[in-house]
Amino acid sequence: MKKKLAAISPCLQPSPNILVSCRDSSGRDNALVVGYCCNCSYDPPMLMVGIVPSRFSYAMVKESGCFVVNLVGKDQRELFDYMGSHSGRDGDKLLATGANVADADLINAPILSDCPVNIECEVVDSIKTGSHEMFAAKIVRIHADATVVKSDDSLDTGLLDLI
Repeated sequence: MKKKLAAISPCLQPSPNILVSCRDSSGRDNALVVGYCCNCSYDPPMLMVGIVPSRFSYAMVKESGCFVVNLVGKDQRELFDYMGSHSGRDGDKLLATGANVADADLINAPILSDCPVNIECEVVDSIKTGSHEMFAAKIVRIHADATVVKSDDSLDTGLLDLI
């Protein structure tokens, strides 16, 4: 197999298409598209999301120490695209899209109720990695559409029809 040097860039694919929802100390909610998200520990179960410090939601997550990772179904493309192309600085994106929102159970952040999976997370650490700050967070609760939860209560991710 002949090799050729490729341009240095973020190259692991696919990356998950997720919405991170958060709340500030005054109770204002927001959600944003996050391009960097991954599992980072299985004991305890943790994940990591990267947010650019100039983004509106960055200060919300930094201040509150929590967020929700919302997995986005294919039928939610319009919501996903809106959240990724508008800033919360310019108005209430959740209100503008008519997103159904509920309070998380264990953290102070909103859940996007129509997303098939919502993962409540508490930040335990962060690291600046260049353009992003990576927030490592403990998973404290997972809400999932009943059709994707197996009899042992684990997720059957093969049944998810995600963007």
